[in-house]
Amino acid sequence: MDLIKNMFKIKIRNFNFYTVLSILAIIAGFAIYIFWILRYGVWADIGIYSLTIFLVLTGILGLILSLLDKEEES
Repeated sequence: MDLIKNMFKIKIRNFNFYTVLSILAIIAGFAIYIFWILRYGVWADIGIYSLTIFLVLTGILGLILSLLDKEEES
């Protein structure tokens, strides 16, 4: 159990430019999907699904990676 706790040491102090980009990617993914629905009235479109999934997953992964506590090697 201690191994799992040590794997994901997320610190809010590590907030940086990459964290902001990740949050913007998540917001852009949802905004594009909502815009597409409102503009074209189409809920089921594989193209917009793939773009939304790419942006949101990239944002989530970037958010996790940018907030992880970095260990210094001596």
